[in-house]
Amino acid sequence: MIEQIGEDIAKLKNRLESCRHERIQQLWKQQMALLAKCRRAEFKALVAAIRKHRDLAARLDLIYSVGGSGMPTAVSILIRMPEIGQITREQAAALAGLAPYDDDSGDHVGVRHIEGGRERLRRALYTAALPASFRWNPQLMALYSRLIAAGKGHKRALIACARKLLVIINAVVARGTPWLAEPPKIASTPAT
Repeated sequence: MIEQIGEDIAKLKNRLESCRHERIQQLWKQQMALLAKCRRAEFKALVAAIRKHRDLAARLDLIYSVGGSGMPTAVSILIRMPEIGQITREQAAALAGLAPYDDDSGDHVGVRHIEGGRERLRRALYTAALPASFRWNPQLMALYSRLIAAGKGHKRALIACARKLLVIINAVVARGTPWLAEPPKIASTPAT
């Protein structure tokens, strides 16, 4: 329902762009404000309902600890992929629709592409990958830079970052320890 409210707000914004009638513009702006308020209230209620269950709250906090995974993304992953942390990285990518599939036949080698999976989950991860790969997650920033330098396009690099974000989240939940932007420094002991 929360995602549908967001889609309704987007529809009203699109209508507003082409509307010249001031009264109708005002009406749509009021509806957008009401829908935004409703979406915030429903999201808070959803997070509160998740927090009532200790196991779900713990997984939500682990997902949220990953750089680039905001609370809306964390909630979306927890709800749309309840098996997070209990599956392999390949299974997680396939379930989210972020796994690359080939289009080969005989001697023909086709391009790799993503397909299938859970569309709304994929959309949430892709949306989170953009700010994560430019600002919030050093691992994704390095991956994005490396892929762009290798000649990959922006969208391909973002899809790879979305997959990497999911793989990181899956590993964090599986281990049960919060994400660290930098791995801990290993203290070396002096040789005796």
